[in-house]
Amino acid sequence: MDDTTDDRVLDGQVRLRQPARGYRAGADAALLAAACDAGPGARVIEAGCGAGGALLAAAARRTGARFVGVERDPKALALARENIGLNDMADRVEVMEGDVGLRFAGLGLEPFDAAMANPPFFDDPDALRGPAAERRGAWIADDGLEAWIGFLTKAVREGGTITLIHRADRLDDILGLLASKAGSVQIRPVLPFADEPAKRVVVRAVKTGKAPLRLLPALVLHDRPNAAGDGGQHTQAAEAILRGRAALEWL
Repeated sequence: MDDTTDDRVLDGQVRLRQPARGYRAGADAALLAAACDAGPGARVIEAGCGAGGALLAAAARRTGARFVGVERDPKALALARENIGLNDMADRVEVMEGDVGLRFAGLGLEPFDAAMANPPFFDDPDALRGPAAERRGAWIADDGLEAWIGFLTKAVREGGTITLIHRADRLDDILGLLASKAGSVQIRPVLPFADEPAKRVVVRAVKTGKAPLRLLPALVLHDRPNAAGDGGQHTQAAEAILRGRAALEWL
């Protein structure tokens, strides 16, 4: 396929062909995959899987689970199918065409044990300078965050888990949308540096869960460079997670 790059992620464990331009899997996809804690025999669905960056990394981490990715963009869907083959995961990973803006029931699938997503970060195209056309679908949620969380909660059985990564300043909206559908919420803030506010949050909830909300210790991504200019790399904790040597743990 033209205009793609052939990359290695998860410390080389996963081969990923993805667009040279447009949305490319990065730290957010890696963190989402690290947050997937599905056990052996579990069925996991990812909404908006793109070329499969998070989907395949999660599958590489959780070798006993089965995964289904849902994607509406035909080009991304074709790349995801290709990547499944490149990584010899066709026996337990599949992708299908689907739109988060439509009902989960329309996919004809049984509810899953877990659902995950990295929803587009913006609902309003007037809220930011317009992204390039090839990035629009990854940045603008045409049906709003409500549609994404609605899809995720419908996609899991009672007691199933919902995991998503999003902008930290949307946490209030996320909690409000989850309030009537899921509980036992855990929040993991993600900070660019230890002395800066969180830019991302990873949120995990349980459908019909009743446990109180838990705010977990933050993950700090980078060390500050010292006076000599040394440092500025990933922290040891972040490096271990991004390379697949550790998971983003939940209680």
